[in-house]
Amino acid sequence: MTAQRIDGLRRALEGVMASVLATCDADGVPNVSMISQVHYVDPERVALSYQFFNKTRRNVMATQRAAVLVTDPGTLSHYRLELAFEETRTGGPLFESMKAKLAGIASHHGVEDVFRLLGADIYRVLSIDQVPGPILPPETDRPSLLAATRRTFASLDACGDLDDLLDGVTACLEREFGIAWSMVLMAGTEDGRLYTVASRGYSTTGVGAEVAPGEGVIGVAAQENTPIRIGHMTREYRYGAAISEIARRSGVVCDAPRLIPFPGLAAPRSQIALPIAAEGQVVGVLFAESDEVMRFGYEEEDALALVAAHLGARMLLLRKEAADEIAEDPDASPPSGDHVTVRFFRADQSVFLGNDYLIKGVAGAILWRLLNEHRDSGRTEFTTRELRLDPSLRLPLHSENLDARLILLRKRLEERGGCLRIEKSGRGRFRLVASSAITLEEPDLREAGS
Repeated sequence: MTAQRIDGLRRALEGVMASVLATCDADGVPNVSMISQVHYVDPERVALSYQFFNKTRRNVMATQRAAVLVTDPGTLSHYRLELAFEETRTGGPLFESMKAKLAGIASHHGVEDVFRLLGADIYRVLSIDQVPGPILPPETDRPSLLAATRRTFASLDACGDLDDLLDGVTACLEREFGIAWSMVLMAGTEDGRLYTVASRGYSTTGVGAEVAPGEGVIGVAAQENTPIRIGHMTREYRYGAAISEIARRSGVVCDAPRLIPFPGLAAPRSQIALPIAAEGQVVGVLFAESDEVMRFGYEEEDALALVAAHLGARMLLLRKEAADEIAEDPDASPPSGDHVTVRFFRADQSVFLGNDYLIKGVAGAILWRLLNEHRDSGRTEFTTRELRLDPSLRLPLHSENLDARLILLRKRLEERGGCLRIEKSGRGRFRLVASSAITLEEPDLREAGS
């Protein structure tokens, strides 16, 4: 009974209304204090935020017992949980999730520089008692998240390739869950960066925008392989100029001309990031945000975690279905139109169209390879298989990263106006289309730095 009721009380653990923690010392002298958050761990456990070494902390260490009062913000029902202390965690997925939430709570109350999480105290719930008092009737018109998840699964199952799948999941978030702003980011190479491959709701797509490992809810979700959400935004988890500067100083990203701005909201109120996994490895992150405070709760987290897991499974299935690509069919149709110079800098594999930055990394190396083959042999038709087998590209182990990079490359070329395009031409096949005469240049390092 206790386990079932903890699951049913998760809305009371969101921190919308303050919780009260009661302890006593070894002599039985009581102490009562407010607590920043009570976090759901599993059907038998909760975690409390450990922020200060104070009387409450000393009491818990002495007696291993506590009681906490939580309130459901929808019905105003009060529940008293009797707790037994088990351990303190100072790192890992649970700690990072609580740290993010606490940062948002602290920012909301104007004490962002004061509240710092020192640890996550894990407690077993021994009993739950509802405190007598007036309550409000429960909401009856809430949309069914289970039904929305089922319809999303059906839509994703109908997608025939990764391109449709990535755009389809953001469309489903808007249509089925009412989430106006979302994006999908894929994991990079060994440095752990994530790059945007699909987005919805923003004035610019931001395709190619990068997030450094451990930065913001996206970087932390990928690093810890756990959902991270914030109900009140905080500068510690903001994206944009600040995060870019941090990444640039640490050498994770290059100088400003090679940086694509992150497309997120200027002033988000809530954010959630969910890892996308395939074969036990994090291959990307599903991200959503809102201009509403506390937009994403435990129920939304559960539903979107299922969507992210299904997305990862579909990526894996599509990759296996595309294992036998159709043989290539060269087409040497000549380009027409104006002239463009494509410049390649080998140091970071960045590509410029004229003097304008286009892309870098593995996607840049792929484009440079295609352009060189097109120049030397006139080829326009290529297969994903030949790219996977090319050791010079240094592709990561997960094959979906190649497909995601081709999508990223295609979208970046589309945004630049069409002098170069990449088009799908069949299962495992794509076509390079050049509407302008192309000159290839590879400046040396001195020229690159000038």
